[in-house]
Amino acid sequence: MWGDSPAGATALSGAMAERRQETEILRVHCHALCTGKKRENGIMQEYTRKKENGKKTERKQKPVDKWKRIEEELQTLRRQHLYRETKVIESAQRSHVRYQGRDMLMLASNSYLDFCDEGRVKEAAAQALAEYGTGSGGSRLTTGTTILHTQLEETLARFKGREAAVVFSTGFAANGGILPALCRAGDVIYSDELNHASIIDGCRQSRAETVVYRHNDMADLERKIRERPGRQGLIVSDGVFSMDGDMVDLPGLVELADAYGLLSMIDEAHATGVVGATGRGCEEHFHMEGRTDILMGTLSKAIGAEGGYACGSHILAQYLKNRARSYIFSTSLSPVTMAAAKRALELIEEEPWRVGRLQENIRWFCGQLRERGIETDSETAIIPIRIGAEEKALKVSGMLMERGFFIPAIRYPTVKKGEAMLRAALMATHTKEELSSAAAAIAETVAAAGLEG
Repeated sequence: MWGDSPAGATALSGAMAERRQETEILRVHCHALCTGKKRENGIMQEYTRKKENGKKTERKQKPVDKWKRIEEELQTLRRQHLYRETKVIESAQRSHVRYQGRDMLMLASNSYLDFCDEGRVKEAAAQALAEYGTGSGGSRLTTGTTILHTQLEETLARFKGREAAVVFSTGFAANGGILPALCRAGDVIYSDELNHASIIDGCRQSRAETVVYRHNDMADLERKIRERPGRQGLIVSDGVFSMDGDMVDLPGLVELADAYGLLSMIDEAHATGVVGATGRGCEEHFHMEGRTDILMGTLSKAIGAEGGYACGSHILAQYLKNRARSYIFSTSLSPVTMAAAKRALELIEEEPWRVGRLQENIRWFCGQLRERGIETDSETAIIPIRIGAEEKALKVSGMLMERGFFIPAIRYPTVKKGEAMLRAALMATHTKEELSSAAAAIAETVAAAGLEG
């Protein structure tokens, strides 16, 4: 029997003693209730103290590693060649940068017109800094709207051929504000399968039903619209897809939106300043000016500043200012940034040769790659060079970095697993000699890594 051993007898004795203590505590409480008097009892205090000490001992005996799961996930990322680290640049963002003490040809920047380091843009920023200071001091609806904010919105609206514009703190915040403001539970958002993460997250935040259609497949989109007759909603797509560099089928998308009473929304982050005869984006490229209901974009790509925006009708602007949470509850951008963005937009209007030179560089670089056996084509500043395996993409990128070409590998989750690539991004200020040299280096490196074809 359990009580026959010395250890068992000791444990049984302790259990009986604890039971007697509990009985005494119950007796004391019953007596207190019967007499109506408040009494403190040393036995109860002692019993409570022992219980608490027991819990502390138990906690000490079972330590919990709160970070174990996180550490294991990081190890998994390393094993899968998906672990990411920042690359610290030691100069201004321009066609040549300084990285780890070396001059590098930048082939990855979204500063397509090389405005981040443009003298007149920096001069406008410096003047705003001297007059308005460094920050806005509040959200747009409290203290965070200066005359520079309104001037930029007026310039954006004119540039995009719209009645009004609303500036957000980032492009991500713009999509995260616009979509939940315009769509709600019961609505439907039709989203291209290759849309940017900010659109995906904006759809999730809206609580509308999100229906993903095959990339640029208007037949699949219409079929899915017809399966949900009479539902209010919106069709949203990247204008230029940020990894593949191809453009939305804007004529097809707008036709479907208008036919079925849906709002049309295009994210022109990588289109503004890049496509169209004067860099005004997808509508200009397709000769469809004014046809899209909502033009969203960023100030951080070709414009070379920071922020996001929505352009459209006066009613759209008024509604977003009252309903878009990322607009209402975010501190607004610095007046310095507003001045820089406004001056950059003016320069695109004043000097259209910049857009023309960028488009010429795109054609030249794609031709140089094809001549060397790299099959690729693009009408935009994004030229994908497909590799496949993540480990191989990292290897090719590392070899190119050693040769002085800054072009990181793009891996999951930015692209699908097993579809890693190099994403070349061109600038208007790249020379043909630089681009020919880069194309030759890419072809040689791909071949050296055993990746021909």
